[in-house]
Amino acid sequence: MIKKIISEQFLNLEQIAEENKDKFKNNLPFSYISFENFFNLNVLESVLENFPDLQKKRQVSKFATDTDKNKFATNIDFTYPEIINNFLNDLNSYEFLSFLQKLTGIEEALIPDPYYFGGGLHEIRKNGFLKVHADFNYHPKLKLDRRINILIYLNKNWKQEFGGDLELWDKKMTKCERKISPVFNKIVIFNTNDYTYHGHPEALNCPENVSRKSIALYYYSNGRPEEEINKELRYHTTIYKNRKNMNENIDERVPQFKKIFGKIYIRKKI
Repeated sequence: MIKKIISEQFLNLEQIAEENKDKFKNNLPFSYISFENFFNLNVLESVLENFPDLQKKRQVSKFATDTDKNKFATNIDFTYPEIINNFLNDLNSYEFLSFLQKLTGIEEALIPDPYYFGGGLHEIRKNGFLKVHADFNYHPKLKLDRRINILIYLNKNWKQEFGGDLELWDKKMTKCERKISPVFNKIVIFNTNDYTYHGHPEALNCPENVSRKSIALYYYSNGRPEEEINKELRYHTTIYKNRKNMNENIDERVPQFKKIFGKIYIRKKI
């Protein structure tokens, strides 16, 4: 049950959603909200204790490109420890989906991703980073539109000098509107579309034996509002962006998904 993993102050999820839906909608630079101490402390400590060293695991992707470095993430065939698996299942439950539906105001029914495509467990090591980007907007297996991201941070005793803040950037990529520290038991919920630019673009300055750990969950819908659809860029993978005056030399051409005979493949960058 979802209430077993939620901290006492957030147990009434319906009330929390009602009280915060306007704040979520009106926050800048795009709709988002964060809560501290959202989960039952004992439960989240158990999740952290069972968080595997992803650098040493199979069924893990390592991204080592110009846009992200020393970043490890679970694949869709990853076998999660039982405690973490149960935790994820609760966050995909009807009760939690109802909370997200009311909080975000999304009219289309939200659908969880049982494959955790692109999500699941994430771990970033010293000198790792994730350049500012907008996420892929379409699930190639479920054929659904991506609508909501949830990030849950698991970093105890995280120091400001380590870096790793989640940065939320404006639509024109002129400035970072908000920085969110990735400290233990913080949850961030935000809309995702072609212009919800976010990341942690500066290399981590943490010790070698410390890593930035998080859980990422994505929620989808069958269709989305017409005003959110760029018809010239209907299906795409991650869109990386250059920060203004930073000389990052990121290739901003977009690798697109293209649907043929019910299948998805990646088309050349445009």
